[in-house]
Amino acid sequence: MNFEDIAETGRRIRAAVATVVVGMDDPLEIALATILAGGHVLFEDVPGLGKTLAARSLASALGLSFRRLQCTPDMLPGDVTGSYVYAPDSGEFVFRPGPIFTGLLLADEINRTTPKTQSAMLEAMAERQVTVEGNSFPLEAPFHVIATANPIEYEGTYALPEAQLDRFMVRLSVGYPDSRGETEILLGRVRRREEATRVEPVLAAGELIALQKAIEEIHVDPDVAAYCVALAAATRTAQHVAVGASPRGSQGLLLVGRALAALDGRDYLRPDDVKRIAVPVLAHRLTLTPQAWAQGVDPADLIRALVTTVAVPPSVAAARS
Repeated sequence: MNFEDIAETGRRIRAAVATVVVGMDDPLEIALATILAGGHVLFEDVPGLGKTLAARSLASALGLSFRRLQCTPDMLPGDVTGSYVYAPDSGEFVFRPGPIFTGLLLADEINRTTPKTQSAMLEAMAERQVTVEGNSFPLEAPFHVIATANPIEYEGTYALPEAQLDRFMVRLSVGYPDSRGETEILLGRVRRREEATRVEPVLAAGELIALQKAIEEIHVDPDVAAYCVALAAATRTAQHVAVGASPRGSQGLLLVGRALAALDGRDYLRPDDVKRIAVPVLAHRLTLTPQAWAQGVDPADLIRALVTTVAVPPSVAAARS
């Protein structure tokens, strides 16, 4: 598969999602790139902005088997992973898989459930398997999690543990639509004559894995890889930051950047690709100092400032930017 074909497939996927999702072009492209890069996506914003609709529509367009998990405070880890149940006919306990055994799991309002249940997803997100009562069960590929979250200031939410936040390759903010976009949302509802939305699959079974393998062929200049490392390293010494991004952050810059390059029809990664996804990849990996947290310092603003100060490799910038 050549990179023009990947770019055309990406356009078809985004066009299919855009039939029901309005005003989220940039977040949805980054979310698509993240899935092509093999990662997991966290949508975080205030309720009512279409985060769940965007996640469900993207899953439909990708042609993945899909399960939705509505997170609540009384949810138990077994409700995610599955559990052993007694089978009267055989007199034995058999494993009944939970909703995590799917191609794409939508964990809706993930921060409404307790940290214990949130952590039930950690092994699956990192190792593509779950362990129940000492027995490990592998998950079929591809496996991805798209989670939605409300800001922690809202009543009835629990802050995601840092370890779980780090498992999400990107955290995206949707934002309010402009007046034209919001009007189109209303008119789209009128045209459908029903509340339900439908997105036709663009990919068939197995095609997503083929796309993911093709993206592994993207050329990465050593200087661009060093630029990813420099951005992540700068967060570790930045003002107001107690703990900066780990090597998983610099790897996320490279992996999502490669996918964006493929969606643009290119076979090489540019520094501009890395800059574009610096905030979604790095901001949620920062732990602020108590003073900065009390002052309301925004990690996204810190990342934007670092992007302007970390030098871009001059040879790459001149040749390919």
